[in-house]
Amino acid sequence: MLALVLEKTKQLNLRPVELDETVGDHDVRIRIHTVGICGSDVHYYQHGRIGPFVVKEPMILGHEASGIVEEVGAAVTHLKPGDRVCMEPGIPDPNSRATRLGIYNLDPQVRFWATPPIHGCLRPTVVHPAPFTFKIPDNVSFAEAAMVEPLAVGMHAANKAAIRPGDVAVVIGAGPIGMVTALAALAGGASSIVIADVQQPKLDLAATLGPITPVNVSRQNLKDAVDAATDGWGADVVFEASGNARAAAAVFEPLCPGGRVVFIGMPNEPIAYDVVGASVKEARVEHVFRYAHVYPRALALMHSGKIDVKPLITDAFSFEESIEAFDFATHMPARSVKAQIVLQQ
Repeated sequence: MLALVLEKTKQLNLRPVELDETVGDHDVRIRIHTVGICGSDVHYYQHGRIGPFVVKEPMILGHEASGIVEEVGAAVTHLKPGDRVCMEPGIPDPNSRATRLGIYNLDPQVRFWATPPIHGCLRPTVVHPAPFTFKIPDNVSFAEAAMVEPLAVGMHAANKAAIRPGDVAVVIGAGPIGMVTALAALAGGASSIVIADVQQPKLDLAATLGPITPVNVSRQNLKDAVDAATDGWGADVVFEASGNARAAAAVFEPLCPGGRVVFIGMPNEPIAYDVVGASVKEARVEHVFRYAHVYPRALALMHSGKIDVKPLITDAFSFEESIEAFDFATHMPARSVKAQIVLQQ
C-alpha cells in the first residue's frame, strides 16, 4: 500500500510499503479518512527523535486519525463494516502492571502509532484493536474526529488539574494542544481562561472560543494580566502547553497560593525549576504523558456541543500532497492551528 514514510531525518517519501496485517478476533480493519499532523510528527521529521524515542529505520507517520470500518474480527460485537470511527493510537500490554493499575498510557511496552519503531496511520488502511476503536457520533465529522487525539491530551490535563467549577486557568501556548486544553478546562467547569502566546493571530482565534482572554507575552506581562483578572490573587491552575523552556521555568509566577500546575509541553532541554517559587505557594505539580480513559468522554463532549474543535482545523491537504503538508506544518504560519491530510473524500 502507499504510505507516507519518514526514511530518515528530513527525508519523506510517499511510496509503496508491504505490511502483513491480519485481522484477529478482537481487531478491526479501518480505511483511513483523515489524519492530523501533530507536532511530534513534525519533530520526528525535522530532528529524528523526541527524548528517548529515536527513529532508527523507516517509519510511517501519523497518529491522529478517523476512518471507516471495513472488516471486523470474529469476537467484535460493538462495531460493524461501515461504521465511522476514530482510533486511540496507543496500545498497551493488557497484562502489564500499568494497565492493571488503570494507567495504561504509562505502560513501558505501549505500542503507539508513529513512535519509533511503530508505524503510524498515514496509509490507506490499518488493523487496530476494537477496544481502542470508537464510533463517531452522527453530528461529528471525520475532521473533528481526527481531533479527538489532541483533545484527549487537553482533557487528561484538565483531569490532572482537578478543575473545580469557577476556577480561573492560565494556558501557556496557543498551539493545538494549548487550544484544546483551554476548551477542556472550560468544559470541566473553569469560569475563564487566560491564554498566552507570541503569535497574535492564534490569540485572536482563541478569544473567539469562549471566555478566554488572550495575552501576547511579547507585549504584555502574563502575571500582570492574571493579577488584573483575579484581583491580584492569581490563577487557580496553570497549564504549560508551549514546551518553551523559558515559559516553563516561570509557571509559578501567575499561580495563586495553593494552586495547581500541569506540565503538558515537553521542552527540548532541562528547565530551571523554581523550587522556592513553588514552595511558598504550596503548589501542586502534575505532569501528563498522552492520556488514558478519555476518548469516550471527548466524543460525548463533541456530540453535545460542549466542545467545538472546528475552528481549530485551519488547513487541509490531499494524501498526494502529504510531503507538502509536512513542509507546511514545519513552517506553520501564525494564522494556522491544525493541518490535516484527507485520504478520501
